[in-house]
Amino acid sequence: AIETGNLPPFIGIRIKPFSGDLTDRSVRTLDLFLTTLRQAAAGKLPKNFVITLPKVTIAAHVAALDQVLTLLENKLRWPKGIFKIEFMVETPQVIIGAEGSAPMTAIIKAGNGRCVSAHFGTYDYTALCNITAAYQSITHSACDFAKDVLQVSLAQTGINISDGATTVMPVALHRAVVGGPSLTPQQEEENRSAVYRAWKLHFENIRHGLRAGFYQGWDLHPAQLPIRYAAVYSFFLEGLQDASIRLKTFIDRAAQATLVGRVFDDAATGQGLLNFFLRGLNCGAITWEEMQVTGLTREELQTRSFVKILDGRKERQQ
Repeated sequence: AIETGNLPPFIGIRIKPFSGDLTDRSVRTLDLFLTTLRQAAAGKLPKNFVITLPKVTIAAHVAALDQVLTLLENKLRWPKGIFKIEFMVETPQVIIGAEGSAPMTAIIKAGNGRCVSAHFGTYDYTALCNITAAYQSITHSACDFAKDVLQVSLAQTGINISDGATTVMPVALHRAVVGGPSLTPQQEEENRSAVYRAWKLHFENIRHGLRAGFYQGWDLHPAQLPIRYAAVYSFFLEGLQDASIRLKTFIDRAAQATLVGRVFDDAATGQGLLNFFLRGLNCGAITWEEMQVTGLTREELQTRSFVKILDGRKERQQ
């Protein structure tokens, strides 16, 4: 895939946790994988390559992985710091530590600059919170609390956050056997119903995450991908017209107010509208042609800052 240029935009390996009896196995797997990759790919590392560390409970787990990666970089003659880490948020201890503080900042610091993202693990987390299987859901209030803490802890850090997965798969309940009888009309209807129910659940879970500011999540089956597109695109397209008018109005009025010496104190709302378009463009749901309704230029959009856009327009008008 490296040779033909067919790699996905994000790629990596998930190892075993750095806890208990699994640490030695995890390090051995990582050594074998990276050594083989170094040899087979002639020293080329895929773009956005990350190593996923699951079930982190203390900052020392990430610190240990950082040390292992440093040793492997030296051993295999990779550039220092080339390997990045994403860790799984699957345990209550990562949300509120034993001393009562939120340890997320310490975990990021322990990565020594390697940490790039944190992924929420719905089912391990809810199980450890003693929630029974029937109510283990990505929309459970316990998950909302954990993700709120995660979001607040990592705000403005540049660390990506990802929502959990929907484990109900959109697959048929009944399958015809080669050479056997065909499915009955009832079985075909049950298959359709099962797939539609799973699609609807996945759609609702994704939209729940989007409303909370989680723009990434897990898909576990190819048949979930169409729903990912449907949920993400509909989220942005449904709000496109109103957001376009609001952002244009905000910027025009704010710039005029600035010129006559008035204080514009609602920049946070303007930044929220700008974030809507930045996310929509990033995922492909909104095109640049659709963005032009807002009156923004490419240069203004690249600042990613509502305040900077206003300052730039003020300077031009003066």
